[in-house]
Amino acid sequence: MTSTAASAAVLVDGGYELAEGGRWVDGRYVYVDILSGRLFELRDAGGPVPRRLAALDVPLGAVAPVHGRPDTWIAAAGTGIALLDADGALEWLDRPEDRTPVPSRMNDGVADPAGRFWAGSMAYDGTPGAGSLYRTDHDGTVVRVLDGLTIANGPAFTADGTTMYLADTAVGTVLRCRVDPASGDLLGGPEAFARLRDGEGSPDGMTVDEENCLWVALWGAGTVRRYHPDGRLLHTLTVPAPHPTSVCLRPDDNRPDDNRLFVTTARYGVTNPTAASGAVLSVPVPVAGAAACAWRGLL
Repeated sequence: MTSTAASAAVLVDGGYELAEGGRWVDGRYVYVDILSGRLFELRDAGGPVPRRLAALDVPLGAVAPVHGRPDTWIAAAGTGIALLDADGALEWLDRPEDRTPVPSRMNDGVADPAGRFWAGSMAYDGTPGAGSLYRTDHDGTVVRVLDGLTIANGPAFTADGTTMYLADTAVGTVLRCRVDPASGDLLGGPEAFARLRDGEGSPDGMTVDEENCLWVALWGAGTVRRYHPDGRLLHTLTVPAPHPTSVCLRPDDNRPDDNRLFVTTARYGVTNPTAASGAVLSVPVPVAGAAACAWRGLL
């Protein structure tokens, strides 16, 4: 295992309370500021100037593009899953967290290679076991797949869609689940892929690179880790903010000598934040990632 201090550039400085959910979509980097319910994009051609795409009156955990519907997103927002159009209007598919015993919200989410959307939830007060993982199928049905989680975070899939990684942030564990791409069903229960010890941070947003390795943002530790598929820790990057929240690797796009890792960070919980907290960071790395998958449903 190697460890280095990342040569991170601040693309967008610390104006966000809880930036999260960074994804590469149609040649642009999109991300959210969860607590303010805002969605942003950064385009290569436009330089490091974010453009706000939406501002909701509920928290916005993450989005994925909707196949065949430009400028429409499927969103983990508020207490459920909704379609978000270019005008910022929400069409709710379901609000399962309205039916929970403690006040809760949706958190991170991602579409899988088969076109389903997966998103986790958490209680506002971090009640142990109050979080769940949901899957939104092609017909718009929202299914609770796992419960008993605390802060369900960072779903990330391998390119073939047969493996999903899921973080339970509060208990410091990254889970690995086998998935049937045809049905979306889990094949057996989740297994522990990585366990973080006290002082190593809490696993947050994740992504899988072109070599099938897993990158994990570690809240509270100011680091990003890269794991081999067999669970070996390969590398640790130190970033200039204590709370990295999500990681996104830019696809190759014919730029093999300019691979980039984008990292969102939080100001939330930071006593003396700098410009790197609540920011978007860019870090040169030796490997590329893949563009975000789209949700394929309800056309």
